[in-house]
Amino acid sequence: MPDTLARPPAASLSTLPGAALIRRIRTMLLWAIGTAFVYQGISTASKGGCPGGVTGDGGFIDANGDPTEAASMCVNLTLRPSSIVYVAIAFIVILAITRVLRASDSQSAALKTLDRAIIVIVAVTVAWTALTMLSFFAIPIDSWNGVEPFELPFTVGHVEVDVSPMQ
Repeated sequence: MPDTLARPPAASLSTLPGAALIRRIRTMLLWAIGTAFVYQGISTASKGGCPGGVTGDGGFIDANGDPTEAASMCVNLTLRPSSIVYVAIAFIVILAITRVLRASDSQSAALKTLDRAIIVIVAVTVAWTALTMLSFFAIPIDSWNGVEPFELPFTVGHVEVDVSPMQ
């Protein structure tokens, strides 16, 4: 027993049957987790605007430039990560493992399935992020007059709207 504990583990891949497959599954999981963390970081944005403003003497003006006694309303939009992406990543991982277990007739076919899953995870996340950013930055804040409720057009991401008086 002391001989086996004193021996350092081999630097090469284990001779365990299926070790290459387990290693590729681990790689896929690391890509999925890494992609989710990167998505979390880059899918946050904000923008805002106030139609109207403040005059030189401390009064307020509306969107048309006319003096008013009330402060203009301002809108702030905040884009947050969407849970749809996390669900899609988990679905792709589960689907890939299921396909490996059910439909792969060789180790090379299983490895190809897992490699394709990694590509799909990254592609779906990048495409969703790009589409979300495009739809978010296309929201027309400048056309809002500050009086009527702010109507949020269809957007792909999770957008929080805050309408408050000008500070």
